[in-house]
Amino acid sequence: MAGSPDELEILKQRKLAEMQRKLAEEELRQEQEAQKQNVLRVILTPEARSRLNNLKIVRPEFAEQLELQLIQLAQQGRLPVPLTDEQLKKILLELQSRKRDIKITRL
Repeated sequence: MAGSPDELEILKQRKLAEMQRKLAEEELRQEQEAQKQNVLRVILTPEARSRLNNLKIVRPEFAEQLELQLIQLAQQGRLPVPLTDEQLKKILLELQSRKRDIKITRL
């Protein structure tokens, strides 16, 4: 049971508009990711970038947040640029120890 030709045309136009919107959103996301990677190339040594990329494989959400925090700290001048792998390791160990300090006691 097909609709009228007008209804089909409206559906086609809606579908096309939706596809164009998704494509534009994906292009914007890719552009933002490229800009972020360019900034990380400046503020991290190649070794530190490699460590961050490895972390992204294992814990993508955590790595994403860390990338944004590192960029923000570098822009504020609160991060040595370029950040070495050893300095990044210290930051990661500090973040890991904070996470382990959380204790739940039962009453």
